[in-house]
Amino acid sequence: MTTTSEIPRRVRLVEVGPRDGLQNEKQPISVADKVRLVDDLTAAGVRYIEVGSFVSPKWVPQMAGSADVFAQIKQNPGVTYAALTPNLKGLEAAIEAGVSEVAVFGAASEAFSQKNINCSIDESLARFAPLMSAARENGIQVRGYVSCVLGCPYEGDIDPARVAHVAHELFAMGCYEVSLGDTIGTGTPGKTRQLFDLVSRTVPRDKLAGHFHDTYGQAMANIYASLQEGICTFDSSVAGLGGCPYAKGASGNVASEDVLYMLNGLGIETGIDLDSLIAAGQRISDVLGRPNGSRVSRARLSAQ
Repeated sequence: MTTTSEIPRRVRLVEVGPRDGLQNEKQPISVADKVRLVDDLTAAGVRYIEVGSFVSPKWVPQMAGSADVFAQIKQNPGVTYAALTPNLKGLEAAIEAGVSEVAVFGAASEAFSQKNINCSIDESLARFAPLMSAARENGIQVRGYVSCVLGCPYEGDIDPARVAHVAHELFAMGCYEVSLGDTIGTGTPGKTRQLFDLVSRTVPRDKLAGHFHDTYGQAMANIYASLQEGICTFDSSVAGLGGCPYAKGASGNVASEDVLYMLNGLGIETGIDLDSLIAAGQRISDVLGRPNGSRVSRARLSAQ
């Protein structure tokens, strides 16, 4: 394993709040509020924002209007505005909306794959083939997600070798980066390091990212453990928005503000302004009428 002296000097945060966060809110969210959130994140210095998802509104109603959001946001040069596209139809809709980067998602758990996208792991990977081909033809980069890498709500522990297999398949078919997701938040730092150590034997460390949920209060510790493994990209969600509708009891993603606070304390560069990010998170929390899920934001705002 790598040592703490090799912790990256710069980290890229992939902001998933506008997609993974908002898609799990119960009340309707206007296009204007979604646009304001993305614009707030851009103004805070976030360089990668997952704006929406091109899926059937029947399955994910909160992602309806993603094309309108892309049309109305203020897109800054040097910022990636991405969308989740689970199939070729979704990719075609994203292309029509002018999206320049998309994401696909698989799982390391057979049961979760069946519950989530109604097919096996191998079937899900096969479905991506035409999407990957069309993305290449249109000059669109594709990012891959692997769910349930450190535990599954249906199967329990997951064999790290299976995670490595799925990650390698996504990378081999053309995903420029693969994000490993602890969907139910049961991972611990030791298992996190072991997982990245194994997966990095077939996918380079600089092509891997971490996506941690905080169900068991381990997300920040797991991010630090990942840093020790040389991982320098992490998914996070402003105000701790989001979760997984297919993982009962799973809390939201780790809050972007909390991750940024830790990274700042380690002297790691991100290019993101913490105060602006806190303001963005509180604004969308007020819109949703829900408590802010960021501990750093709550502490800072209560002290004002």
